[in-house]
Amino acid sequence: MSAAIARVFSEGFRIFFLSAGLYGVFVGIVWGVWLASLDELLPYAEPSYAMPPAMWHAHEMIFGYATAALGGFFLTAVPNWTGAPEARARFVTVVAVIWVAGRVAVWFSGALNPVVVAIIDLSFVPILAFKVTSQLILRPKPQNMVFLYLLTLIWIANLMAHLEWTDMTTDTLNTGVRTGLLGLCSMIAILGGRITPAFTRNAMKRAGLPESSWPVSVAVLDKATMILALLLPLLVLTLGSGSITGICALMLGSVQMMRMARWRAGWAMRQPILIALHLGLGMLALGLILWGMAVIGLGSEIGALHILGIGCVGGMTLAVMSRAALGHSGRSLVAPPPMVTAYGLMAAAAVFRWIGSGFDEGYLVFMLASDGLWVSAIALYLIAMWPALTGPRIAS
Repeated sequence: MSAAIARVFSEGFRIFFLSAGLYGVFVGIVWGVWLASLDELLPYAEPSYAMPPAMWHAHEMIFGYATAALGGFFLTAVPNWTGAPEARARFVTVVAVIWVAGRVAVWFSGALNPVVVAIIDLSFVPILAFKVTSQLILRPKPQNMVFLYLLTLIWIANLMAHLEWTDMTTDTLNTGVRTGLLGLCSMIAILGGRITPAFTRNAMKRAGLPESSWPVSVAVLDKATMILALLLPLLVLTLGSGSITGICALMLGSVQMMRMARWRAGWAMRQPILIALHLGLGMLALGLILWGMAVIGLGSEIGALHILGIGCVGGMTLAVMSRAALGHSGRSLVAPPPMVTAYGLMAAAAVFRWIGSGFDEGYLVFMLASDGLWVSAIALYLIAMWPALTGPRIAS
């Protein structure tokens, strides 16, 4: 047991991908219980956190679950990009404890000073960013340095939420939550746009397919994605959800669809671990277009935000975490059956939540169904990836 615990804390992908899964299930269950209490299916219990349940749920999905996934990814990927040594187990342990402390502080915020809660919760991303910066400067490529800009925007977004909770502002919470979510989506647009065609291309090459059939990346579309992705969360932060921001989202979603049309998603359907990446990016494009339309007056903004939050962020984190866990533990890049099911359930959760946003009666039924699908997807991820995250590396 002690060896397994030490192993989990020895590498960033292990502790943070495991923490993301465990916390994703926890937040989903807590949210589902609260929803059920609204319909008197379960008795209502006074929460221990200070903010409204819906805001706790949104905050913890974005700045809790998703930042854990970011932590595991950056602590694993950046050393590969730069040749820097991986973070030592002591650092991984300390930063993991800080992330957990943030979650505990927010959970018990009803009994704690809100400034203390903010300080604890806001500590994780700067420490992670400092470590990432120390590694990126060894090979400071602009296409990698942009992630520091997006991490900064995500941190500012979290700060804006806490400023309202500490009564220092009166109207920054919603902007902060949306900026955080769109910041994550921008990161996925840039990073997913690199790895998805590359991994598909590598798989097709291994399968012996001719180069003429491989995915194609168009430079002008890639550059447009970079510019729009860096601009969108900044517009949300400074201008809010207005027409200019909506047009930017529509443009980014449209460009993303044009890029994906050349990435051979049809062939990728043969390999679930590949198609999961395509599906997550498809949800990104769809969600951006729906959100852009909603903020200019066409459709449900809440429904669109959940296509982004569940379908894109949830789907892509499952796709990337499972692939990285298998690859970095020496296992074959073949998704186990429970993981394949999890990919599908996450997409279904997004669709159910979007459909529910269009109903008045039966709204809670769709929300509960979506939440149940989310919890099931994350639970299956934990079951499928537990050996890779907690077990010893398999020698190749």
